[in-house]
Amino acid sequence: MNRIFWMTLLIAATVASGCSKKEEGSAERGGGQPVIRDTRSPSMQVAPVEGAMAPDLNVPDLSGKEVRLSDLRGKVVLLNFWASWCPPCREEMPSMEKLNKAMAGKPFQMLAVSIDEKGKNAVEAYSAKSGIKLPFYLDTEGKWSKLYGTTGVPETFIIAKNGVILKKIIGGLDWSHPEVSRFLEDAMKQ
Repeated sequence: MNRIFWMTLLIAATVASGCSKKEEGSAERGGGQPVIRDTRSPSMQVAPVEGAMAPDLNVPDLSGKEVRLSDLRGKVVLLNFWASWCPPCREEMPSMEKLNKAMAGKPFQMLAVSIDEKGKNAVEAYSAKSGIKLPFYLDTEGKWSKLYGTTGVPETFIIAKNGVILKKIIGGLDWSHPEVSRFLEDAMKQ
């Protein structure tokens, strides 16, 4: 009986490894892939899936300069939705920074898109406190994370040079792992 309890607790902790974007500071989240909904209703949307074209987005960086995803064709794009208040997001940021440095000069672009409602102030405060320097972008109204059908943070999309979604990752990851670099290097060769 005790063993069943601990196994159930372990499974529940594993599923709750990300942060809900509905309530800052909450560790609750839904697992699995987003539900693909009927597009006949204007309030419903289709969440992008692996193998589909990535929806175009236009996000501002911390200085207000906007980047459009479609302008990055020819590069592999790591599109990461995150928040400064999310522990798994903060945990993966150092490995994202290592990956970004390792990919410098290659056909690769990282877009670390913050969903923080406090926008630039929250991201700058996080960056100053943590020392993390990444290409940070803002989605304070949740327009782009909603378009991508995210269910929480962190959620990451690896987008091929032709704009097709290669991989969707829900939850944090060690981005400095050699397998990640190999996957991205292979994607850059295609």
